[in-house]
Amino acid sequence: MNASVRGRQRPAAATALSFAESVPAKQRDTAEQAARAAVESGDIPGVVAQVWRKGQVCCDVAAGLRDVERAIPMDRFAIFGIASMAKPVTVALALQLLDEGKLNLDDPISRWVPEFARMRILRRPDGPLDDTIPAMRSITVEDLMTHRSGLTYGFMTPPPLGNALTARFGMGIQSALTPDAWLKSLAELPLICEPGERFNYGHSTDVLGFLAARILGTDLRSAMRERLFAPLGMVDTDFWIPPEKRSRMVAFYVSAEPTRFTPSNIDAFTAETPQAYVSGGEGLVSTADDYLRFVRMLMHDGKLDDVRVLKARTMQLMRSNRYTAAQRQYPFLGQPFTQGFGLGVSVVTDATQPGAPGNVGSFGWGGAFGGWWQADPQEDMILLWLQECAPAPPLPGAAMPRLPGAEGRQNFRRAAYDAIRA
Repeated sequence: MNASVRGRQRPAAATALSFAESVPAKQRDTAEQAARAAVESGDIPGVVAQVWRKGQVCCDVAAGLRDVERAIPMDRFAIFGIASMAKPVTVALALQLLDEGKLNLDDPISRWVPEFARMRILRRPDGPLDDTIPAMRSITVEDLMTHRSGLTYGFMTPPPLGNALTARFGMGIQSALTPDAWLKSLAELPLICEPGERFNYGHSTDVLGFLAARILGTDLRSAMRERLFAPLGMVDTDFWIPPEKRSRMVAFYVSAEPTRFTPSNIDAFTAETPQAYVSGGEGLVSTADDYLRFVRMLMHDGKLDDVRVLKARTMQLMRSNRYTAAQRQYPFLGQPFTQGFGLGVSVVTDATQPGAPGNVGSFGWGGAFGGWWQADPQEDMILLWLQECAPAPPLPGAAMPRLPGAEGRQNFRRAAYDAIRA
């Protein structure tokens, strides 16, 4: 490992730098104002938001509180649960195995997880669990990376399958089961659609993480720490927060309406010891500085500074759309996907569409706790937004509730682009 990476420490202070000398202060300040407004409006309790462009952090704001009850201010070094922002990290781990010739995208996953060798499909998404037909083909590695495996989350699925998934796995972020027992339990339930047919957000990335760990002959946490976190200098990223770092934790809240923040907890993050089950789809904690390093690696073709993590051609695969036009019309969070999806990340394919999040080729993803990021290679720019405020859990098959921070994220993104285009 590079010595500078091995010895990396948290910066002593957060220093905001300008977008560019030609951008007036009034314009570049609007991104910070958008982040602060999300807190001041009562939409979320706190946020850390960053804009990185052309080699420097040019907007760096920590606003609000990281613990409402104890009135602890938010700060840049706060440790967040990042929910589904873990998914691209797990995909990156699996893509290393593609680089090493240990798997191919079209490999059936039953080669390593035979629990999924003979899957069955519900005749109707809301049909009885025993009213099934055999799957026409196996789930592939690419199906897992693109959420087209037929696996889904309970809270995004109508009953009775949604109820069965929720009863067994809850929100999926933690479990008392071992990874092997968890995989067996998931494989006992039918798929909601044929593998490869369409997007279904769910447990695909969790399965991918355990598949990668089996190939490597280790556990997922150890694989992540050795292959990604240590080389990239992600010193605070893990599935578990050790006692000496817990004073930096952001309190987790659920919010059904603005200004009302109900405390909750993810027990696995602060268990006495790391748990056997860790969720590659939702279970990581991280900081703004750590996650920015990961995204910089993705945007710069698999390399951060002098540390190569993935091959450049593999990064091109990751950032290229894999969905057909028809698949992009299936709804996600109540709206058609419209843009593309690569391997673990959404991809902008048409920047002319209303609300397009960036230039063509921009890519990113978010999480249920409200975190979000986007990398724009054309602008050499990364936007990062971290919060720890989730919507109230929806009932299986019900409409999605309000998303705390969603408007603030949109305003932050818009302000960042307005500043560089002015």
